[in-house]
Amino acid sequence: MSLKSENLKKYFFKIYYIGKQKYHGSQRQSNVLTIEDQLIDILIKRNYIDDLEPAEFEFASRTDRYVSARGAVFSIIPKKKPILMELNSFLPREMGLWASSPVPINYSPRYHAVSRHYRYIFPVPLDYLISEYNFNIDIVKKACSQLEGIHNFQNFSKKDNSIEDTIRELKFVNMTISNNTVFVDFISKAFLRQQIRRIIKKLMELGKNEISFEEFLNLFDAKKFVSYKPANPNGLILWDIQYDSNIKFQIDNKSVERMQNYFVSQKQKNWLKFKLFSCLEKDYLR
Repeated sequence: MSLKSENLKKYFFKIYYIGKQKYHGSQRQSNVLTIEDQLIDILIKRNYIDDLEPAEFEFASRTDRYVSARGAVFSIIPKKKPILMELNSFLPREMGLWASSPVPINYSPRYHAVSRHYRYIFPVPLDYLISEYNFNIDIVKKACSQLEGIHNFQNFSKKDNSIEDTIRELKFVNMTISNNTVFVDFISKAFLRQQIRRIIKKLMELGKNEISFEEFLNLFDAKKFVSYKPANPNGLILWDIQYDSNIKFQIDNKSVERMQNYFVSQKQKNWLKFKLFSCLEKDYLR
């Protein structure tokens, strides 16, 4: 008997995770640990699902190794009413569920997504980029505005023979600067593989005056495929995924508190490392 025939509800869940080295991306793979593996193990052990197919386990988006998420979404038809903190208590602290919503039984977190929002954090401070490369912020902001709209992003994505159509619409691309840090936000219904990281790579080259604005614009010409390595994945965050009005996520306060406590602890831990190396650097230069 299928889960659907038992009139059980389908749920979408929002989940955060940090792209630590031990995880080989979000999607299940043979013989390596992934975000999905970690989550599925707990869902089965806590008796929420038995098998993936009848439970309709599905993630809305997949992320590469070292990429993190604040608002990734997945679905299941659970065998019992979900209690987020029950699951979080058995998950490692670098990941956790923090909101949920019952959804129509035919809804897919992947195909019913209205938009996906990614945020990229530049790997070095702005003042370093300016001092070392005379980084041109204005031309990068101009390039961001050119990226908005419908374009062929073949040369801003990983070559994939299974993808015939590389035309996508970027609804929003915006660079912001806060506390000496550069952020770029991207919103679209769907993205190509490595699309954001490859865009960032070319924005960085443009800002460093390694390519001209004309050369950047020429990448929209799909007549010739241009190959290059994408930007570092560590700075990429799957920020949020939006759905229509049928889906109303309810935030679980205890789960959010758990998430925020983890973020604060990691911030403090890494602040000390930052200060340690800053101190060593300054002392060496005396």
